[in-house]
Amino acid sequence: MGRLRNFCGPRFLAGIALLSSLSLATAFLGGPVASAASASSFKVGLVTDTGGLNDHGFNHLSYVGLEEAHQKLGVTVSVVQSQSQNDYVPNLSTYAREGYNVVIAVGFLMQQAVQQVAKQYPKTKFLIIDDSVPGKNIASALFNTQQCGYLVGMLAGLVQKQHALPHINKYNTLGVVGGQAIPPVTTYIAGFYAGVHAVDPSAHILLSYTNDFNNPNNGQSYAQAEIAKHADIIFQVAGGTGLGVITAAKQAHVYAIGVDANQGYLAPGTVITSALKGVNVATFDVINAAFHNRFRAGTIYFNLSGGGVGMAPPIKGIPASILKQVNLAKAKIMAGKLKPPTTIPKN
Repeated sequence: MGRLRNFCGPRFLAGIALLSSLSLATAFLGGPVASAASASSFKVGLVTDTGGLNDHGFNHLSYVGLEEAHQKLGVTVSVVQSQSQNDYVPNLSTYAREGYNVVIAVGFLMQQAVQQVAKQYPKTKFLIIDDSVPGKNIASALFNTQQCGYLVGMLAGLVQKQHALPHINKYNTLGVVGGQAIPPVTTYIAGFYAGVHAVDPSAHILLSYTNDFNNPNNGQSYAQAEIAKHADIIFQVAGGTGLGVITAAKQAHVYAIGVDANQGYLAPGTVITSALKGVNVATFDVINAAFHNRFRAGTIYFNLSGGGVGMAPPIKGIPASILKQVNLAKAKIMAGKLKPPTTIPKN
């Protein structure tokens, strides 16, 4: 597969088979098949943010898309994991300096680093996940996660209101633990709020931010604080930190909602569903486009209609009547008749 730098172990591969199959037909697909020789000389480097490959979320998903490109196209791939934000520029620069055809930056927090390095290496093609960065050699992947946030919020609101699962208490309270108040996080949460309140305007939602994405112990502490305030369904939007949210929910016999990938395998019976982001789809599509000389700079939007975001299958035991309401909302969003908000309401 090529080089894997600063790799912390194979565990991030757990659950690949359980990821939802997200497919997106884009203008990037197609083109002539390159020879094996040209394929192996085409190099793609992926730089994770500080969450790393073991986040079971969007860094992991980007790796899944990278590995798909390696398997299907035969391109040479490499990964480096950033230990701190100070690593972003050096890591991106190393790949560009070494002649990599495509360099992928995973995460909103890499915006300035991408902008700086892309100007220094105008012949290198860059992809940034979760932000829009201008530049003739930069493709930006954005996801309408307010749409899938709305669906999981609606599901949670109905489960809470109807006491549709065991251990649902009488306090009508749900929780959210976010990593930072940045757009890739807050758009999920905005949709969640709207989905919950669409079915239960009186529901109380607790919101807290951990201000990190790679500290499960911190996520566990924040979730425990919300559980102490009677939240019995908690939506984690905190990357690797959010894994601690799932742990806290499992220990307290309450429920969690996963993010980015289908995280149900992390705690079966505890994670009732997950809000999905097709980072793997975006990663593969842009690599494929560049490989076939169809790379386009600019912003690419991935949404519910194209399968770029979604909701993982809910756990068994949730009534069919609830699932029917959620599916009806999904159809309305896809038809453009329902547009979830992108900003969180002020208290």
